[in-house]
Amino acid sequence: MYRTHTCGELRLANIGQEITLSGWVQTNRDLGAMAFIDLRDRYGITQLVFSPEINDELYQQSRKLGREFVISVSGLVRERSSKNLNRSTGEIEIEVQKLTVLNSSKLPPFTIEDETDGGDDIRMKYRYLDLRRSPIKNNMIFRSNLAIETRKYLAAQQFVEVETPFLIKSTPEGARDFVVPSRMNPGQFYALPQSPQTFKQLLMVAGLDRYFQIVKCFRDEDLRADRQPEFTQIDCEMAFITRDQILETFEGLTKYLFKTVLDTELPDFPRMSYDEALRRFGSDKPDLRFGMEFCELTDLAKGKDFVVFDSAELVVGICAEGQANYTRKQLDELTEWVKRPQIGAKGLVYMRYNEDGTLKSSVDKFFGEEDLKAWAAKTGAKPGDLILILAGEEEKTRKQLNELRLEMGRRMGLMKPGDFKPLWVIDFPLLEWDEDAQRFFAMHHPFTSPKKDDIPRMLDGDHQTLKNLRADAYDLVINGSEIGGGSIRIHDRALQEKNFKLLGFTPEQAENQFGFLMGAFEYGAPPHGGIAFGFDRLCAVMSGQSSIRDFIAFPKNNQGRDVMIDAPAEIDGGQLEELFLEVKKAE
Repeated sequence: MYRTHTCGELRLANIGQEITLSGWVQTNRDLGAMAFIDLRDRYGITQLVFSPEINDELYQQSRKLGREFVISVSGLVRERSSKNLNRSTGEIEIEVQKLTVLNSSKLPPFTIEDETDGGDDIRMKYRYLDLRRSPIKNNMIFRSNLAIETRKYLAAQQFVEVETPFLIKSTPEGARDFVVPSRMNPGQFYALPQSPQTFKQLLMVAGLDRYFQIVKCFRDEDLRADRQPEFTQIDCEMAFITRDQILETFEGLTKYLFKTVLDTELPDFPRMSYDEALRRFGSDKPDLRFGMEFCELTDLAKGKDFVVFDSAELVVGICAEGQANYTRKQLDELTEWVKRPQIGAKGLVYMRYNEDGTLKSSVDKFFGEEDLKAWAAKTGAKPGDLILILAGEEEKTRKQLNELRLEMGRRMGLMKPGDFKPLWVIDFPLLEWDEDAQRFFAMHHPFTSPKKDDIPRMLDGDHQTLKNLRADAYDLVINGSEIGGGSIRIHDRALQEKNFKLLGFTPEQAENQFGFLMGAFEYGAPPHGGIAFGFDRLCAVMSGQSSIRDFIAFPKNNQGRDVMIDAPAEIDGGQLEELFLEVKKAE
């Protein structure tokens, strides 16, 4: 028997018991008269004691044990004289009576500690060692618990878990596909699914009524902290359902997960239209942990011979409470921050509302005290506050001010750990017009239904009308992160054909790519809709972390590579011949 207990299990109640533990050597401290080893497994750490007075042979053996050696020990549980109350097993230790080395270990390339000395690259290369560290290990356990509780909730709501194919047909809409050559069908390719969208709709046509799947999806796109080429979704679809019923169901799932996994009670989720979110926060995924809402100053700012404002489509600002003490150096630094290419603003105008009631701005040459008082009144500023203003094209300026708002929220400490602010964003545009391509693109995907009142305008409307169509779509946002999104789907062939036409598909292209789905609509397709949660992102947001990478056991790096197994990699020439492929090397 390798163990009778785990390394996180023993307590004072076990004193006097003979036990066996197995695990990895975390630390080895030889004090001469006595040696102490911290033994670690998935469950915790237990201190082992070796004394030359009790057993010199075992003591000498213990001195040869290096970090990450795998050992098994048997011995007696005793009370520690010097307790470590920061550790669950910190009141006991094991007086070792038998030691077996199960495997030795090379010196690890970084310390297997909560605070490690290993950089990202080296930890990715030795990911199996990184997973031994408590922060990463605990993320994996957290992810597992979240998946288990998700299945419990959805099963109780009569959802059926169904696996959909990974080898499907490539479609040009959306992100780039990963493609897989077919040996048995020369010159033809499968694609890995970006989502199970069409299959889950077919399951509704099939009458399964409520479907879910915790499923891997694949997108060949540039990577960021919250993106990976392969990621996981909680994917769901429901038939004979309204938008409000879907929101209630998945608000219920979210509340259930926060309560069972974090013991956190979430309030009812507010709802905000897409247009309102952009107007108030400049983003369709606003962080509601703090205010600092946008205040439009265009009417007050124009007509004062300040060309930046006079030529702007929009002048808009935020009020940073209590920040009037920002120095000129800090304000210059903030100006340079918004002028970075990632933000793209041309400059920043500020106004201090000093504690003594005086008003001072960076544009005093153009605006008098009465003008500044009007700004303060419009923004709700009070003595001690700082107003920050951007101007320019409306869409770009709102996006830029959104980034500035988030940065000020960070600097002011307004994004408090453990504070969760969920929000449903609803009534998205159905279509987006691309000036360069001179065509419409789907805001979500081509299967999203317009709102019922907008269907006649979709079928018969002109170009301008089509720009204003609303989708029966919704996103779940928590703390400024998009956790999930979904919509009511089109279930009528004629309406789906019309949508494909608006998106630039010829009838032949639509039939070739999606004829199977439109054909299914002719056999009694019920009204249906659904949602997909980004599971990796949900794990990160619930844990207060920004990157999804540490919630994926074996993630890719920023170049889409797995540096541990060195993939992607070239394949054997014989395999290429079998697949009827010829690979040209980059020059």
